Amino acid sequence: MSADAPRSSVSETLDAWRMVAARRGVQGRMPLSSLDRLRDGLVDTEGEVAYSLEFDTDELQVPYVEMRIDAGLPLLCQRSLQRFVFPVNIVQRLGLIRDEADEAALPPGYEPLLVPSDGLLRATELVEDELILAIPVVPTMPGTEAMERDWPAEEAEQERANPFAALAALKNKSN
Repeated sequence: MSADAPRSSVSETLDAWRMVAARRGVQGRMPLSSLDRLRDGLVDTEGEVAYSLEFDTDELQVPYVEMRIDAGLPLLCQRSLQRFVFPVNIVQRLGLIRDEADEAALPPGYEPLLVPSDGLLRATELVEDELILAIPVVPTMPGTEAMERDWPAEEAEQERANPFAALAALKNKSN
């Protein structure tokens, strides 16, 4: 992105190909509460997301959008069952493709983004998709340790659990 390329505030939709041709970018902030699909993975929707989308072409003339996302996602720790804020800092380069067959031509380090035939992208959907992917499968608060404890079994329970204990008792009786 050139230094003199203007930045604009986010609009509902962006024409990806015009943005690439103009080497433009957008940036903005949005509350977590405005991201409907993300809400299900969060404890609450307190906080906001800061993002920027920079459209350009690389030295191989591959059109791309570079996303930068900074957010704190309120999650529920699965170890302590306490709320914590999971920091998310994403820098992702998405190669813009018109057809799935074009994915193989993308250089290493690019994730494919299939642009609809009308060329229109929604910035909020792009940001929300990346945030959904950033949520860990099992959220754990930093500093918590796995709760592992060795609970000793009673002696009678250990004898019942050993199928050969009865044979040993019979053997001792016959001697």
